[in-house]
Amino acid sequence: MSPIGAPTLGRFAEYRATRSRDIRDELILEHIGLARSLARRYSGRGESVDDLEQVATVGLLKAVERFDPERGLAFTTFAVPTITGEIKRHFRDRGWATRVPRGLQDLALRLTRTVQELGHELGRSPSVEELAAALEVSTEMVLEAMEANRSYSASSLDAPGSDDQNASGLDRVLGEHDPGMEAVEREMVVRDLLETLSERDRQIVQLRFFEGLTQSEIAERINISQMHVSRLLARALSTLRGQLELD
Repeated sequence: MSPIGAPTLGRFAEYRATRSRDIRDELILEHIGLARSLARRYSGRGESVDDLEQVATVGLLKAVERFDPERGLAFTTFAVPTITGEIKRHFRDRGWATRVPRGLQDLALRLTRTVQELGHELGRSPSVEELAAALEVSTEMVLEAMEANRSYSASSLDAPGSDDQNASGLDRVLGEHDPGMEAVEREMVVRDLLETLSERDRQIVQLRFFEGLTQSEIAERINISQMHVSRLLARALSTLRGQLELD
């Protein structure tokens, strides 16, 4: 996986302007390693690695198609949730024993959460009318969603696994993580986020969180007041949070 910088962003801008298939294919090839590493996180759940990599590649293609370099966001920051979302949708769709329209699948999943939330709030099982009001749909749609839930055969990715009583979900007991690849991905995202900061703000964040200096030590290092360091650090963290929320 090559570094994300001005040349790569320039090619994204060129692709957005020309929609050249050659440029698109180059960008996909450059980032295919990221898609494959994300796919391997979900191995061991009844799907072959090859199939998962194909799904992840579709997610990568969507990310390349949708990415707007003018937003100031690094591509990897945008691509990781896009690819992961495609993989999760694949598992969700494979879990329905009979073909159910996507809109009804979404409502059925929302219904399950709403039943739990309202039941906890009311101290009893909610009525169909109460569920319809909470979901802002008709009672007929609630009944259809209840029927659709009966067609759902696969366990949720968050359901407890039977072989490990201490695990909170199948995502923690099935498949194997590659710590090395995970660290690379995390480093790429952090690096790309830091590139959105000014040079001084980036230096302050690195000194504080990567080198462990206190605000007073940073102030002495770059010859400004500790109060100024505090303000700049708060601004930098707010910028980073904003970039993550945009993503």
